[in-house]
Amino acid sequence: MSIKIVEVKTKAEAKKFVNFQFELYKNSPMWVPPIKTDEIKALDKNHNPAFDFCDAHFFLAYKNDKIVGRIGTIINHDYNKKVGEKLGRFNRIEFIDDKEVSKALIEKAVSVFKEKGIEKIHGPLGFTNLDTQGMLIEGFEYLPSVASVYHLPYYKEHIEALGFEKENDWVEFRLTVGEHAQKKASRGAALITKRYGFEVVKFKDKSGLMEYGEEVFKVLNDAFDELPYMNKFNDKMIKMYSQKYFKILNPKYVRVVKHEGELVGFVVGTPSLSEAMQKAKGKLFPFGFMHILKAMKNPTVIDFFLTGVKHEYHSKGVAVILFAELQEEMMNAGLNTIETTGIFETNHNVISNWKNYEHIQHKRRRCFVKTI
Repeated sequence: MSIKIVEVKTKAEAKKFVNFQFELYKNSPMWVPPIKTDEIKALDKNHNPAFDFCDAHFFLAYKNDKIVGRIGTIINHDYNKKVGEKLGRFNRIEFIDDKEVSKALIEKAVSVFKEKGIEKIHGPLGFTNLDTQGMLIEGFEYLPSVASVYHLPYYKEHIEALGFEKENDWVEFRLTVGEHAQKKASRGAALITKRYGFEVVKFKDKSGLMEYGEEVFKVLNDAFDELPYMNKFNDKMIKMYSQKYFKILNPKYVRVVKHEGELVGFVVGTPSLSEAMQKAKGKLFPFGFMHILKAMKNPTVIDFFLTGVKHEYHSKGVAVILFAELQEEMMNAGLNTIETTGIFETNHNVISNWKNYEHIQHKRRRCFVKTI
């Protein structure tokens, strides 16, 4: 039976695009569902400011009049200008275990990109590096953080069968913070703070935190500028992300470091929301937000969500201060487990820091690439 590919053009079709994931993963105990309304808005150029610099289209695959797969195509023009390449990103790909389906989805993406002069297709990648990135290829038995992804184990085989190769891998770690590691970090942080005159800012409430939201993302622009798949957030993106994330953070687990009044680094930790999001089942109301609020107030695991340090301060130990501060807050709350987000496997400076902790590298996700 042939596969029919239909472009998502209406709100009803966008809902089908989002709901397919919920149907596909309904029996997967490790999948963490997104909030459906957020996902629908991400597909809509009237709500997502990334459409200012991206061309994006989304498609559903039908077999026997039933949805069996989906895929998005994204051309991030700002990133392509930055790297001087003609790249197309496939995004939000999901499919049943049927190679006819995965082939039809990728062939549709390739045809879209070829019409626009694209020379390489890679992914899964989102609009920006704060959108969904990578395909899980190891660690299917572990619950992902809300900043990570989950996929079914057969995906990798399907993608490789279509001629894709590895472009980059992210690795994720689980760290156990002990008293020895905490004391060592605190001593180092105190010496660095005194040597360079750094100021650590803590937050008592969300109102104080919100004041730093947009400034944090400007530091992120500087800190992440050289990373793969990263292009600088414009003012609209900064405003959207700062409002989206900073309104829901627990301020206890956020720190910023300043030098002579200038913000030079930040760390954002957040109580793990993975189990709460599973209980919410894609909806904030009527009860989903209650599960999320409970998780924010009574954490058992902290997700190391985001950190950034301005380039000129990389060698001055700002990251040591930030991580020591986060650890101290955790220890005071009786917490000792951290889930890191994805770190490029080539980032040896960061990964080497984990040697001070009891740790496991338990998840790996991959960006694939293919010349078309």
